[in-house]
Amino acid sequence: MPGNGPSFVLVRPQMGENVGAAARAMLNFGLDRMRLVAPRDGWPNPRAVAMASGAAGRVLDRAGIFRTVPDAIADCTFVFATTARSRELIKPVMTPEHAMARARELIEGGQRVAVLFGPERAGLENDDVARAHAVISVPVNPAFASLNLAQAVLLCGYEWCRQGTAQPAEMMGLGRSEFAPAIEIEKLGDHYERCLDDAGFFFPATKADSMKLNLRNLWTRAALTRADVQMFHGILRKLVRSREK
Repeated sequence: MPGNGPSFVLVRPQMGENVGAAARAMLNFGLDRMRLVAPRDGWPNPRAVAMASGAAGRVLDRAGIFRTVPDAIADCTFVFATTARSRELIKPVMTPEHAMARARELIEGGQRVAVLFGPERAGLENDDVARAHAVISVPVNPAFASLNLAQAVLLCGYEWCRQGTAQPAEMMGLGRSEFAPAIEIEKLGDHYERCLDDAGFFFPATKADSMKLNLRNLWTRAALTRADVQMFHGILRKLVRSREK
C-alpha cells in the first residue's frame, strides 16, 4: 500500500521528464515517497507533471525538495545507493531483489529507509555513495551497464511490490469462465464415450476398456473450463447431426 515503503531519493535529476517517469514507476508499485535533491531545472517542473500522467502527479505534489543528500536522508536509519560502478568503497553490494527484501525487514522493524538514485549523466558520486549503508547493483550487461533513471526506479519498485504481494508466480487466466466441476467433466466423458461407441470407434473390443480409460484421463488432464465443456458438447452434437443427415 502507498505510504509504508522506502523513500526514493532522486539526487540532482537533470530532466523533468525522467522525474515524472520515475513518479509513474513508483506509483505503479505502491510507492509514493519521493524526495528530490537539487533538481537541475528547478521545482516545480511542468515537464515532470506532464510525464507523470494523471494519478502519479500526486507523488510529485508530495515530493520533498532538499538542497543536499545529507538533508534528504537526515531522518533515515538505513540508506541504499544504486550504482553500476565500483566506487572503491567497502560496502555490501546487493541485487534489487535482496535489497528490497532487506528494506521490508527494516521498515517492519520501525526503521526509515531511503534509496538513492543518481543523476542521468553520470550517476551517484563517491560522496553520495559514502553516505549509504549498502549498494544496489543491477546485474546487467557489463558492456552497457547504464540504466535510465526511471528504469532503475522501476526495477527497485517492482522488487518492493513483488515481495509484498500474495500473487502466485503462475496462474490461469479464465476470462469470464471458471474451471468445470467434476460432474460436468463426467457428463462430457459420458457423451463422447456414448457417441464414439455408436460410431464404432472403440475397436477392437479387447482394447475398448483401455481406450475409454485414456479418453477419461484426457478430459481431466486438460483442466477444462465450463466454457470448454460446452464447446466440446456442441462440437460433438454438430458432428452427430451432420452424420445423421
